Amino acid sequence: MKYCRFQLNGQAQYGLIESVAGRDTILRILLTPPEEADGDMESLHTRRIEPIPLEQATLLPPVRPSKIVCIGRNYREHAEELGHDVPKEPLLFLKATSALLAPGGTVRRPKISERVDHEGELGVVIGKTCYQPAADQDIRQYILGYTCVNDVTARDLQNKDGQWSRAKGFDTFCPVGPLVTDEIDPWAGIGVETRVNGDVRQQGNTRDFIFPLNVVIRHIAQAMTLFPGDVIPTGTPSGVGPLLAGDVVEVSVGGVGTLRNPVVDE
Repeated sequence: MKYCRFQLNGQAQYGLIESVAGRDTILRILLTPPEEADGDMESLHTRRIEPIPLEQATLLPPVRPSKIVCIGRNYREHAEELGHDVPKEPLLFLKATSALLAPGGTVRRPKISERVDHEGELGVVIGKTCYQPAADQDIRQYILGYTCVNDVTARDLQNKDGQWSRAKGFDTFCPVGPLVTDEIDPWAGIGVETRVNGDVRQQGNTRDFIFPLNVVIRHIAQAMTLFPGDVIPTGTPSGVGPLLAGDVVEVSVGGVGTLRNPVVDE
C-alpha cells in the first residue's frame, strides 16, 4: 500500500497510489484517514477518482502526528563526525508538530541562526496504538509504513543550547513525504540519500542502524504511548552540512521516493 495526502477541490484528502504505465498515480481517495484505522487498514473504504499523476498533485505532509519522536546518533559515523560518543541506548528527542512541511514547501532559515543543516532520514509512521508492548510481540504490527524526513537543524543553536528543542523545532524544519508506503523492509536494508542542488551530501543504509527499528520502537513505547499517525525519524547518516538560501535539498529513501524542498532566508 502507498498513500499520500493532497489537495483535491480545495480539501485535504488521502489518496491511494498505484503504478500506471510506470508512474505513481493517485487512483482512489480514502474516505477515512489511515491513522483512524488503528491497524485495521482493511476496514477503510475508498472511492475512485479521475487518475492524478503524483507529480502533478498538490501534496501535503502525509502525516498528522500527535508527536514526532526522533532518534539521535543512530549511525556510528554521524556520531563520530559531530565528535559525540556512540549512544548505549536510543537517544530520543522531540520535534514540534508545527515544524511539519509539505513536499515542495520552503524551508526558512531563521535570522537568529548562522548555520542550518540538512539531515535526511527514513521516517516510520505508526499505525496502531503502542505502549509497553510484550516482549514476544512483533513490533512490525505497529508500523503503518515509511516515508522520507528531513530533520532540519540550526546547528549553532543546538551547540549553544545544550539541548535540541529550539534548534530542531523551528517552523518548516520537518519536511515529510512525498508518500507513505509499507512496501519496503528497513531490516533488510534501505538506502537513504541527501542531495543539495543535485550534489550527493549523505549516503547511508538502514542496515547500518546502531539500533534497529524494533529496539527503537520498544524503547520509545516504554516511556510514552505511540498513537496512529505518530512519526519516528530514525537517525541520519554522516555528511550533514549547511543549507543556504537558494538551495534545493532532496532526501531520497529507496522504495519511497524523493522529498524535495527549496531553501530561503527568513
